Amino acid sequence: MKRKKPELLVPASSLEVLKTAVIFGADAVYIGGEAYGLRAKAKNFSMEEMAKGIAFAHERSVKVYVTANILAHNYDLEGAERYFQELKALKPDALIIADPGMFALARKICPEIDVHISTQANNTNYLTYRFWYEQGAKRVVSARELSLREIKEIRERIPGDMEIESFVHGAMCISYSGRCLLSSYFTGRSANSGACTHPCRWKYALSEETRPGEYLPVFENDRGTFLFNSKDLNMIEYIPELVEAGIDSFKIEGRMKTALYVATVARTYRRAIDDYFAAEEKYRANMDWYRAEIGKCTYRKFTTGFYFGKADETTQIYDESTYVSEAVYLGTVSAVAAYEAWAADGVPQDARACRVRIEQRNKFCVGDEIEIMKPGGENVPVKVLSMYDEEGNAVESCPHPKQIIEVELTAEAAVGDILRQAKITS
Repeated sequence: MKRKKPELLVPASSLEVLKTAVIFGADAVYIGGEAYGLRAKAKNFSMEEMAKGIAFAHERSVKVYVTANILAHNYDLEGAERYFQELKALKPDALIIADPGMFALARKICPEIDVHISTQANNTNYLTYRFWYEQGAKRVVSARELSLREIKEIRERIPGDMEIESFVHGAMCISYSGRCLLSSYFTGRSANSGACTHPCRWKYALSEETRPGEYLPVFENDRGTFLFNSKDLNMIEYIPELVEAGIDSFKIEGRMKTALYVATVARTYRRAIDDYFAAEEKYRANMDWYRAEIGKCTYRKFTTGFYFGKADETTQIYDESTYVSEAVYLGTVSAVAAYEAWAADGVPQDARACRVRIEQRNKFCVGDEIEIMKPGGENVPVKVLSMYDEEGNAVESCPHPKQIIEVELTAEAAVGDILRQAKITS
């Protein structure tokens, strides 16, 4: 059976990141509103921003899914009803829901909007998929604990028009399908209501019952003991296996990630998927590029999770909290000055530089060697020739986050391109 090309589904924490995801290759973007999603600490979208994001995506034939995947309490339901009424007017392409009560509300208030069942609903078998299909769900997000073999069996035992969505990249929660009580227990902030404080990333020591106050370290590395820190999922080398399993949507984790992270992961998976469907030999030939690019965003060590069987010391190991990052996000090009508007008379076109405007995210300086990251896959090394603040004053660096600056580069850039710099290590 010839498999269809899967959807590439990318997260967005803000309108800026949504636009980045769309420009860098997403087929669909998932976002959260200011309530009822499981990333309350993310920036998230106001209704006005959501409307702008949906319009931007739809103009470019990209879908937008809105998360409403909290496990609701009684006091949530009245507000949720109003929320679905507002979403009805915005016309997102689907709602991502875990709670049966929230599902019932959504089907009642906006039946014209598709519903996708969140991984929080613990979707581990084909009967669960069939159940949700019979209730009217179009898609189910597979539990992260499933192997590719199990997903393939689900695909064979559910209706052909029902879709399977699975995570292929990003952080792995240590609790079953992400349903965790640690945050609520330690801080009173419930992960299942969107307020997780990520205690799984904290540093822990061992205490013996009869010796209170004595903390016994369990050394795992020179930075401390991190019992719950899983590696990050990375399936870029296994696109054929994911396709063969019958997965309809490849989901990237990371609704709290930066524009650089989203652009890097989206562009890499976009190219890998397209290369594979063009020719498997092309996909294999470009593997070094995929590996190099995926390493340029912030990550923990990588794992294939549960896809090839139960996690063990070679896969979902909990050994450290250290993040790895090989590139620094400098900003996204928001405007480009025409060459003719500022280049000196008589300077040949190919000798002129390009002047761009960005909202700076990390400090860099005149004279630095940086890189233009283009949506199509090209990385263009450039030098920073000069820099100007909002008043047009020449400056040597931009030390203030979110400072609007204009930068003169030695190669042409376009609106939507990302500027990044290799991380300097001592």
